[in-house]
Amino acid sequence: MFIATLVAKEYLTAGDISAVCDAIGGKAGPIVDAVACDIRFDIPQPGALDRVHLRRLLDSADRIDGTDIIIQHEADRHRKLLIADMDSTMITVECIDELADYVGLKNEVSAITERAMCGEIDFAGALRDRVALLAGLAESTVAECLRERVKLMGGAIDLIGSFRAAGGRAILVSGGFTHFSDSIANVLGFDCAVANRLVVKDGMLTGEVERPIVDAQTKRETLLAQAAALGIPLRATIAIGDGANDIPMIKAAGLGVAYHAKIKTQDAADASVRYGDLSVIRYALG
Repeated sequence: MFIATLVAKEYLTAGDISAVCDAIGGKAGPIVDAVACDIRFDIPQPGALDRVHLRRLLDSADRIDGTDIIIQHEADRHRKLLIADMDSTMITVECIDELADYVGLKNEVSAITERAMCGEIDFAGALRDRVALLAGLAESTVAECLRERVKLMGGAIDLIGSFRAAGGRAILVSGGFTHFSDSIANVLGFDCAVANRLVVKDGMLTGEVERPIVDAQTKRETLLAQAAALGIPLRATIAIGDGANDIPMIKAAGLGVAYHAKIKTQDAADASVRYGDLSVIRYALG
């Protein structure tokens, strides 16, 4: 048995729910908070719901503008491990772009960030190039950036809070920097955070980042290692991200979610959140 969770950006109607029920042959539960509804359904053939079949179901059901749909096995719904990206996922900005603004290079750095997140250029190389442009920036300015420019993504606090309250473990894994991730992880209630470390000397950024760089492979390895440490199967995990460097962990997870993501990331994921905030995932996890 499978569950398709519908979450509307504004509100769900009986007609919206009926359209999806007809598309996937399911039975709807009650509407929750005027915006969410679970539809339970089965599939004709036995075995797991593979990504190809999942994509066909999503394409056939995704007929309601402003409504996100996440399909998963009912038995796997209550996940035990959550791995999440930070920039443009748990927070609303790309921290390195905001730092670059303090040295008058936001447009240049943002263009590189966009290409890296779309998978057009190597992430590690692009990170080193962008950090080099920050040489001489005061560490106090990084703290100012965190304080004044970094905003939490809508639904982030409730998602992580409810996930951990249900007994799950949540890890923030970022290609960004510990100057931001440590604080964000603490505020949101993550168990821990993994991120890159900016090299600081005499209170100034040197324009270097400590090795090894936290990249796409690091994110995937963190997911695998944490699942092994907890003694849980990968089907009990969820990974959330928006960029190309999130693809390996998204593909490895039991439920990989592309959050307002680049096209390549959407194509690699089991589900995409395109309209709502992180509350969509909270509803999907029950």
